Parts: sequence; structure tokens; C-alpha cells
Amino acid sequence: MTEAKPDPLASDLLRGHTDTIVLSVLQRADRYGFEIFKAIRDATGGAHEIKEATLYATYRRLEKDGLVESYWGDETQGGRRKYYRVTDAGRAVFRRNVVAWCTTRDIVDNLLKTEERP
Repeated sequence: MTEAKPDPLASDLLRGHTDTIVLSVLQRADRYGFEIFKAIRDATGGAHEIKEATLYATYRRLEKDGLVESYWGDETQGGRRKYYRVTDAGRAVFRRNVVAWCTTRDIVDNLLKTEERP
């Protein structure tokens, strides 16, 4: 049995939603960088991973834009980790992005309706 390869088109479609995906993970709880990576990977059953370099650039951008804030955790669990938490502004952007995504998804779904579905 061969292992399924990730679809590059799906990755391209998801790439534009990295900020919203990260904000979604942080809606549930504060997390450190690699923990966010694992949450995304695990939520997709390993079908989608965002490169760590992309995620860390995303964290910096979200923080610069005031959508997340960071703080240093204590060292009781090993090395010192930088945690991220979503701000009120980040929650508002997340809600707007979800509405925009749902609207876009509905439009594409309507445009792709055919008599024969695979």
C-alpha cells in the first residue's frame, strides 16, 4: 500500500488562511510555538502541516498587528518557552475571517455544483 502524498493544491488553498488557523488554535488556549504546530498537524490527522518557519513568521506578524501577544512561560517543564495568546482584536479578526471563509466556501460550492459529483 502506498502512502498518500499531500495535494499541493490543497496546501496552496490553505496557505492564505494561516493567520486564521493559528488564531483558531489560540481561541482554545494559550500555547507555545511548537505546540501550535502539533495542534494543526493533529487536527488534520497529519494530512496538513504548516512549516515551522512559516508559523514563526506568522506569530511575529500577528503579534506586530496586535492580534496575539506573547509571554515567557516558567522553566518548570524544561526549557523556557514563549507562549502566545489571542487578544480581543485577534478574536474579532478571527470571527470576520471565519465569516469570509464561509461565504467564499458557499460561493465555490455553488459554482462547482454539477450533475456528476466524484
